[in-house]
Amino acid sequence: MTPRKVCVIGAGPSGITAAKNLLDEGLEVTVFDFGREVGGNWVFSEQEGHSSVFETTHIISSKTLSQYEDFPMPEDYPDYPSHRQLAAYFQSYARHFGLYPHIRFRTLVRHCERLHDGRWQVITTCEGSEDRHVFDALCVCNGHHWLPRMPSYPGDFNGQFIHSHSVKRFSAFAGQRVLVIGGGNSACDVAVESSRVAAGVDLSWRRGYWIVPKFMMGRPADKFSERIHWLPRPLWQRLSALSLRFRNGRNSLYGLPEPEGPIGSHHPTINEDLFYNIRHGKIRPRPDIERLDGHTVFFRDGSTGDYDTIIACTGYIISHPFFDKELIDYSHGEVRLWLRMLHPDIDNLYFIGLFQPLGCIWPGSELQSRIMARQISGRWKRPADVGTLADEELRHPDFRQIDTPRHTITVDYHRFRKRILRALDRYAV
Repeated sequence: MTPRKVCVIGAGPSGITAAKNLLDEGLEVTVFDFGREVGGNWVFSEQEGHSSVFETTHIISSKTLSQYEDFPMPEDYPDYPSHRQLAAYFQSYARHFGLYPHIRFRTLVRHCERLHDGRWQVITTCEGSEDRHVFDALCVCNGHHWLPRMPSYPGDFNGQFIHSHSVKRFSAFAGQRVLVIGGGNSACDVAVESSRVAAGVDLSWRRGYWIVPKFMMGRPADKFSERIHWLPRPLWQRLSALSLRFRNGRNSLYGLPEPEGPIGSHHPTINEDLFYNIRHGKIRPRPDIERLDGHTVFFRDGSTGDYDTIIACTGYIISHPFFDKELIDYSHGEVRLWLRMLHPDIDNLYFIGLFQPLGCIWPGSELQSRIMARQISGRWKRPADVGTLADEELRHPDFRQIDTPRHTITVDYHRFRKRILRALDRYAV
């Protein structure tokens, strides 16, 4: 039989494991990527048109829980590798499994349309030239950290008001008065790193966050948590909270609001330096913003501050601009996909890596890719009730989280992995 043709959109960590697993099944694979190299966001670039990590970024999940199952990270990598080491790791993966001949770089996917016979027409542009391709299946790995979600406040700000997406090198903020908005991983990293060069850094939170250090009792925090993950969820949450209270004390000791719910009710922030920098006067906590006026920011507690730059670390919008919105639009509300990958009605469309784990994304993407590849090759049978299964998954999330756009695709690393492994075995042909 002629190998079935599969299109993969994106050559980031999810895209390359998708391609590798498809090739393992003898399928014909073409990967389109707008960048110039394998690695997605982990390929650092100062060009604002390219979504990339900051110059100082290190991974926030530990090495052993952040590697592909069939391609371990080098033994000399530290517990938390840098972005350069991760980019090198992904590129080594692509070379080892012979992926580069299947990747078309500097190619933008403009439009994907399902034809009458069920196949996909994919329109791409490369250096001004437009091409049309037809594939039997479509695999979407374009990521969900590239379209910034900007906040809006009454009034006008006369300084620089940017999203963390635009932040590349922190030397750009040398000598400036900086206000950082948000309490997630990007916000705390931006606050800590910019405080090394800025004249002053304030950090505005509208709610409390759980701040998790990178190490607990000398071990990476996620490995420490893994050891008690078998406990019932309420007990695991209480023990995790107790260990954090013992390690850090309460947020209020640092001038920050307390978390409003248990661990898992929102994404915890992994940061080793935030509390240290606050207590050393490098970062000043602030409440939520009420309004803007010139260079002055008015906060909800009645205080004010003057700033040269505001950096909004307020997350991203899930976007698939190459689909007609009538077909696919996950920018608002729930993402109705079983195992965070299978569409209820379209059996040759796959989303790989469209989830936000309390842990690392690409080990889960690797397992999702195995399901996709085996289904296309005929070694895994898609269940008839995918829509029902997707609804069941939405009704019983791994964590009951606060209702914000950021928390529509959350999974627990370990539970999600077990669900995919069960599905791989249950529906194997």
